[in-house]
Amino acid sequence: MGSSIHPVILSGGSGMRLWPMSRRAYPKQFLALTSENTLIQATALRMVDDRFAAPLVICNAEHRFIVAEQLREVRVAPRRIILEPVARNTAPAVAIAALELLRDDPDAIMMVLPSDHIVEERERFLEAVAAALPAVADGALATFGIRPTRAETGYGYIEIGAPMQGGCFKVASFREKPDSATAERLVAGGRHAWNSGMFLFGAGRFLEELSKHAPAIVENCRRAMESMREDLEFLRLPEEAFAACPSISIDNAVMEKTDAAVVVPVEMGWNDVGAWSALWDIGSKDASGNVLAGDVLVKDVRDSYIRSEKMLVAAFGVKDLVVVATDDAILVGPRNGPSDLKALVGLLEKGDRQEHLVHSTVYRPWGSYHCVDAGPRFQVKQIVVKPGAKLSVQMHHHRAEHWIVVQGTARVHRDGESFLLGENQSTYIPLGIRHSLENPGKVPLRLIEVQSGPYLGEDDIVRFEDVYGRC
Repeated sequence: MGSSIHPVILSGGSGMRLWPMSRRAYPKQFLALTSENTLIQATALRMVDDRFAAPLVICNAEHRFIVAEQLREVRVAPRRIILEPVARNTAPAVAIAALELLRDDPDAIMMVLPSDHIVEERERFLEAVAAALPAVADGALATFGIRPTRAETGYGYIEIGAPMQGGCFKVASFREKPDSATAERLVAGGRHAWNSGMFLFGAGRFLEELSKHAPAIVENCRRAMESMREDLEFLRLPEEAFAACPSISIDNAVMEKTDAAVVVPVEMGWNDVGAWSALWDIGSKDASGNVLAGDVLVKDVRDSYIRSEKMLVAAFGVKDLVVVATDDAILVGPRNGPSDLKALVGLLEKGDRQEHLVHSTVYRPWGSYHCVDAGPRFQVKQIVVKPGAKLSVQMHHHRAEHWIVVQGTARVHRDGESFLLGENQSTYIPLGIRHSLENPGKVPLRLIEVQSGPYLGEDDIVRFEDVYGRC
């Protein structure tokens, strides 16, 4: 393998099957579920090797600063971060990546990776990539099939065909997610593997096949690339052209139709973390078969997944449960059996609630804020500003604010004046006054903000200047 292999990390999912930890504004790829690194960080670190170039990341425009910050935390410098204005599934995203790579490297080979999968055995992953390369060099489109360990109904299946050079096989067919009886039969037959959603192919070769089977995608992606513009460290796609692409996966658009598909069967500790039960499957279990995370106390509990992000969770006399507690929601459901979390999240949406959209802690490019309390005409937040970061110059039509510094040093800009505040000092921002806040220090700035007024929504912000381009 050489540096001409370009990792393409797809980070467009919403991850609602892991609610309440995964939410639309902060989905599962940004969570540290099984290690100190988040899923997108682990995906990027898997490719830190002289055999790979810097990763190209395709993500939701709303997640751009989270992606950039999480990659910076693990010292991975991406080639570019391309922003999708709307979700259009994987085929258009990969087409955009292929067009971008071909600008500089006409022989570019792409390694397409979802940002939210777990691979526990990196060396076996690298061996599988190496096994696929000769076939890819001959024009094949390679995917990676996971040797099944059970009759799983939550994955698609790949039928393994005739052997080729190295560890590759022709793809005989793709199967959608089967029912239980069909899954049992497929696994027992020994000729099927789980569809991992990871791919290796030449960028130009992929576009050839995509043009043959889904030409509208290539046409609209080329049009979108012509109008793509730079926005700080990002590349932003125009909405009209990209939204004109059909919303379709790589499998449906190309892999199920091409005669060039090959598969490398592999065992590498793969998991797509598609449900809470998956984290029980791969987690470290106690003597009673429980996977426990956070502040959890159990008595006579068996074969359960119990996780707390903040509060104490105590359970007794139960088995085969999933219990997940954040500071604003608690989920209780069966560990094994059908998961209907998407339907549950749909009920939240119909009820005009916010718990499926954002956490009580909301991340911004300058840091984060956490809602401590709220009521009629008031809201209390804890605000954390990273060293050297600055909030936009802004004003509010409907609210005034009190700021109380509890850690670090704040530089406040208010109505033409600037001054510093230390710990235990405070200031007042009247309604309608231009103001800004920054952290000139080397430690995080932490302050308590008390808002008061008739309307306290986040859309009551008029920005005049912003270092993050959000005006």
